[in-house]
Amino acid sequence: MKLVTAIVKPFKLDEVREALSEIGINGITVTEVKGFGRQRGHTELYRGAEYVVDFLPKVKLELAIDDDQVDVAIEAIQKSANTGKIGDGKIFVTALEQVIRIRTGETGADAI
Repeated sequence: MKLVTAIVKPFKLDEVREALSEIGINGITVTEVKGFGRQRGHTELYRGAEYVVDFLPKVKLELAIDDDQVDVAIEAIQKSANTGKIGDGKIFVTALEQVIRIRTGETGADAI
């Protein structure tokens, strides 16, 4: 089992969710986050005053999936979240040692 974590632009959330749903992945946790990478934020103008926005709004998606779904999930996220511009995001894949469904006590792949 793997935990796939993707950081994407907020306006791409619906496209990513639909792409994952099409390949059979329905369980997703979404968190609104802020951060920056190479783009290092940007400057904006408000009432004539210029100010720096260091942390840009992003959306973090977390998916607990079987090992055999990882490659198709990554491909779906990459294609649907891509704008071709800086700040499109990142995908992280980590191993999950154990998953437990609280309601039933199921463990492992059955809990996903």
